[in-house]
Amino acid sequence: MDLALKIINGYRLGAEEAEDFSNSCGVLEMCEMADAVRRHFLGNKIETCSIVNARSGRCPENCKWCAQSAHNKTGAEVYPLLSRQRLLEAAEYSDAAGIARFSVVTSGRTLSDSEVLKIAESAREIMSKTGLKLCGSLGLLSKSQLQTLFDAGMTRYHCNLETAPSYFSSLCSTHTLDDKIKTINWAREVGFEICSGGIIGMGESRSQRIELAAKLREIGSMSIPVNILNPIKGTPLENAERLSDDEILRAFAMFRLMNPTAHIRFAGGRILIGELQKMLLKSGVSAAIVGDMLTTVGAKVSDDFAMFENLGYDFKRTSCI
Repeated sequence: MDLALKIINGYRLGAEEAEDFSNSCGVLEMCEMADAVRRHFLGNKIETCSIVNARSGRCPENCKWCAQSAHNKTGAEVYPLLSRQRLLEAAEYSDAAGIARFSVVTSGRTLSDSEVLKIAESAREIMSKTGLKLCGSLGLLSKSQLQTLFDAGMTRYHCNLETAPSYFSSLCSTHTLDDKIKTINWAREVGFEICSGGIIGMGESRSQRIELAAKLREIGSMSIPVNILNPIKGTPLENAERLSDDEILRAFAMFRLMNPTAHIRFAGGRILIGELQKMLLKSGVSAAIVGDMLTTVGAKVSDDFAMFENLGYDFKRTSCI
């Protein structure tokens, strides 16, 4: 536990040291260290959030993992931006369930100014009628568009880096990691908290997962969603093999050890790992997306809350960070 104590006292792992450590340390010891760091900085709370797929399908980007890309033949549902009433109904459902945060998510590279204004109007109404905190995951927006959303009451902007800088171009060629980082920097400049993470199990190496963790710390991500690839038929990654339990545990633990004060968030792919979720909750996880994901079914909110309670976590909205 010496490394955990060093991290608690302010030491930060570099990528090379983290790789050496991950290759030499037993997985259970890594998980124990990650959990000690999580308890010190974040206590025993789970921050919950839910998402609404506010515009679906026909994305022009060619991300190899994505069901909503127009380049991939997946049969994903296609519809334009949801109405203000539909967004409010989804938010009120999450509010009634006791979820802390609510994120509006849209497919596509970006939004038009008129679409941003519609979402801003919805954000104001949601803020006035619920106790939710609002997030946006709306693509590569301009700084002025981000300012409009922040002024409307959104407090956190989500833009996943998805994978290591050294691997990103192998998975997507229609935009770059620098495009994403430009948006993230603008979001921070206007006042947003940054939510950015990635997907593990897309063919990247262990060292590239560590590279991603280091980059997320560099850009100041304070909420790090970690998705486990759920291979979707019709995408180039449809035959990808699931990472082993050992690799999944090591990945989550290392995201925590390298980002000690950030929320490490359960995200997509949880249905693939069953009881391993309970081990991950003792390996550095401090947050979770609950309910259905974008294009795949998630766990029931009540089931998630029961799991959190059985493991002794405080997930009540009034105590969320």
